[in-house]
Amino acid sequence: MITFSFIKYVMGQAVVQSSKPEVFVFVPSYNHAPFIERCLKSIVKQTFQPTKLLVIDDGSNDDSTQIIERILNDCPFPAEFVTRSNRGLCATLNEGFAQSVGKYFAYLGSDDVWLPQFLESRVKVLESRPNAVLAFGHAFLIDENDRIIDCTENWTAYTDGSILEMLLAGVVPASSSVVYCRSALENQRWNENSVLEDYELYLKLSKNGDFAFDEKILSAWRQHDYNTSGDFAKMFDEWLATQNRVAAEIGIGAPTLRRTQKRLKFNSALNFIRRGEKLRAVELLSKNLSGASSFSTTAKIILRLLTPAAAENWYRMRKRTAQTKRYGTIDI
Repeated sequence: MITFSFIKYVMGQAVVQSSKPEVFVFVPSYNHAPFIERCLKSIVKQTFQPTKLLVIDDGSNDDSTQIIERILNDCPFPAEFVTRSNRGLCATLNEGFAQSVGKYFAYLGSDDVWLPQFLESRVKVLESRPNAVLAFGHAFLIDENDRIIDCTENWTAYTDGSILEMLLAGVVPASSSVVYCRSALENQRWNENSVLEDYELYLKLSKNGDFAFDEKILSAWRQHDYNTSGDFAKMFDEWLATQNRVAAEIGIGAPTLRRTQKRLKFNSALNFIRRGEKLRAVELLSKNLSGASSFSTTAKIILRLLTPAAAENWYRMRKRTAQTKRYGTIDI
């Protein structure tokens, strides 16, 4: 357990006293009955316990509420549970933050999990980085059975400090890996009309301070049929729409935005190829060749474009099997 100290003077003598930064944890729950127990237990088992846990169920029609009530009955720190009708994820996030207190704020999707030292490590990073607005790191990707099928470090290079360029390239931290400074969010909110809950917020926050990168992999992002991230076309379109919406606010001029989006469109062609959407990939490649970083990058993407779908699927399954063998299973 990390400890934080400050000095108090009593009758002229310096006395070191322990101090624990307050961390408010929030779980927006919606129809994740198969996963919510593991989510909540991963919070309960943190080596750095939250000041308070708030769970808001956003109108689930499965068994989520009964499971949440059972787990929270044995919670070793203050916990509150709210149930209400459905309002959507971003509205729920705004509601949860409005009720938060303390120095730090973190939310965990009801299908995701934290490893036991998650809060301890992220808070330690933030305490050492006074200019940071949040701390983040790589995340494991897990399936419905908690098997680790990949890790973001295998295909994404994160930047520390100023990360606007990284965000504009479509490289976005998983929400399960983030702890926020509450003060950084006081004048920001989640856009309730946005498809991607965090992307617009990240873009705006990137202009206000550093994103502190923690090298430890301490969170898991669950992949299943209901993830928005599983629909890459929807995610890609929302990246572009969000950039267009906030460009002026974050100081990006039209020429810079056009260049940035050409790179994003060109590089995204590979993701469409992986998903079998080759027509969309060809369209992006043909219209955005100037966005290529090098000839070798172009050649690599064209080679993947010519690879038969059966071979692509075989490669993807082989890679998933290899990653599961390498990492094993998340044990919460």
